[in-house]
Amino acid sequence: VAAGLRERGGRAPAVVVLRLALLLGAALGSTRCTVYFQEQFLDGANWQKRWVNSEYKPDLGKFKLSAGKFYGDAVRDKGLQTSENSKFYAMSSRFKPFSNKGKTLVIQYTVKHEQKIDCGGGYVKIFSSNLDQKNLSGDSHYYIMFGPDICGSETKKVHVILNHKNKPHPIKKPIRCKVDGYTHLYTLIIRPDQTYEVKIDNRMVAAGNLEDDFDFLPPRKINDPTVRKPTDWDDRMQIDDPNDIKPEDWDEPEYITDTSAEKPEDWDDAVHGEWHYPVVKNPLYRGEWKPRQIDNPNYRGVWPHPQIDNPNYSPDFSIYSYENISIIGLDIWQVRAGTIFDNFLITDDEDYAEDFGDETWGETKGPEREMNIKQIEEEQERERVTEEKHFEQRFKKKLERKKESGKHKAVRNTVEKEEF
Repeated sequence: VAAGLRERGGRAPAVVVLRLALLLGAALGSTRCTVYFQEQFLDGANWQKRWVNSEYKPDLGKFKLSAGKFYGDAVRDKGLQTSENSKFYAMSSRFKPFSNKGKTLVIQYTVKHEQKIDCGGGYVKIFSSNLDQKNLSGDSHYYIMFGPDICGSETKKVHVILNHKNKPHPIKKPIRCKVDGYTHLYTLIIRPDQTYEVKIDNRMVAAGNLEDDFDFLPPRKINDPTVRKPTDWDDRMQIDDPNDIKPEDWDEPEYITDTSAEKPEDWDDAVHGEWHYPVVKNPLYRGEWKPRQIDNPNYRGVWPHPQIDNPNYSPDFSIYSYENISIIGLDIWQVRAGTIFDNFLITDDEDYAEDFGDETWGETKGPEREMNIKQIEEEQERERVTEEKHFEQRFKKKLERKKESGKHKAVRNTVEKEEF
């Protein structure tokens, strides 16, 4: 493509060549690869034709197209950026409906919390084709919710919530998200064998079986209700020491009467009632006595309750699949705005997704960090120069005051001599 354009006097932008190369490579390497949705915001303001703002409430936050304050490539790193603090955001994009039945489903995108987010979402939601995009809100029924969520020091996790039989099921494994302010690549893979994988920056951070790591189904095994723990089974790890005897002077009341107190002179029994000595905390009180603990010589461990097949369990091999997948949306709240979403991809090919991540995020992550470090160094240098100027001005003013003080002193001495 590039060569053909050069022969005609033109030049292909690197991003166009990259995108065509990825698509051509996927087509040649795998006849099964399908890209259902791909968005990189490479055509300027045209993204507004593909993305629909929700109108479910009048004061929703606005997205803008931006690469942020620091980036690896001014064009390729442009994405949807939240622009207003303390706002809800709701926007979505529609694509041709598909089903992932019998296929792998890969959802991937990049998130950059440039503002060092203190509280807010960075996740995406996947919807069916019947979503009313103009009324997208937190109450809208979704198939999948995936991505980072940060709030304070406690919440720094990656959500993986899958809907099954109209009920959302969050993953039971904790997955920590990135919080360093740089762009990161988030990938969710759901396979027809009902396994899943979560990757951050093209590296696996969690994986397993959907049935094991989500509460979709009742457990396969349950405790046998007809079996009881033997009465002589001792599962106490420690017991009271039979040789430990309570000291004779242990028992002291918690509170005692303070007989050293005197009745106030202005105390009126008719007004205040009969005066009594006050009750105070007893300094000799040692609390309830308990014998010391020792290892139980008869300890037999935790009793292994026999298990049986759960009669309420039945396998479901369709947990992973969804029909009419057709919309990807951003439905989030942010206290401090500035997050950038980019490089959206929904496909059925894990290899293509990994290559796409390497050729987008992977190509610009290094220059992005370099630019940020350079900006920090330049800001530190400006602060140093400003501080030096500040102290220099203070020093000059101090010298001027000292000189003025010296002049006044010399004049005063001259006057005093003339008067003398």
